Amino acid sequence: MSKFVSMEPIRVMVVDDDALVRRALSLFFAGVADVVVVATAKDGVEAVDLAMMHRPDVIIMDVHMPNMDGVIATERILAEHPQVRILAVTALGSYDAVLPMLRAGASGYLLKDSEPEDVIAGVRQVHAGMTIVSPAVTKRLIGAVLSNASEPIARFSPGMELTGRELAIVKELAHGRSNPEIGARLNVSEGTVKACLSTIMRKWNARDRLQVLIFAVRAGLIDV
Repeated sequence: MSKFVSMEPIRVMVVDDDALVRRALSLFFAGVADVVVVATAKDGVEAVDLAMMHRPDVIIMDVHMPNMDGVIATERILAEHPQVRILAVTALGSYDAVLPMLRAGASGYLLKDSEPEDVIAGVRQVHAGMTIVSPAVTKRLIGAVLSNASEPIARFSPGMELTGRELAIVKELAHGRSNPEIGARLNVSEGTVKACLSTIMRKWNARDRLQVLIFAVRAGLIDV
């Protein structure tokens, strides 16, 4: 049995201004045993109201919507329900779209051309407390940071240096790989990957995997 499967199904709300997308995701998740769609919303305004009513565990949130976009909706929902996990699933993969969503508190960012299995995995992973960003988005973020001359170079203070294993994990992170994928590639357990990432975040005073990645790029540890 998958470690992500719990006794109670993950309660999901789908937020998208495209009715066909809402319908398709609802039908898709109907075949997933450990996920149940409890509500759908056509914009951020409706999402804020329905989050209060249905108390979902995970919200699949589009970014560009009328009336209230996904960024503002994410901020407002998390202000009232900080335990909710937001997974952005959108067609927008630009730096200017990704960073505001992640800074608003989204736990993950996937593109709409992601494989269905990746969306399922994304829901399970953010519900389990992880941060997930699709490989395509990760590559764009790295490229944007590298090309931004105004970004200051990150400097290492005593205690911020990484061990060989920690550096290897950061480089795998730059390819958008999940903890299980990183563990398999480095021949270590998923628990070891999690422990190393926690240590890295503590050393660099980083809140999440995204901040680790950006710091690593600015420090010259990643140049892909």
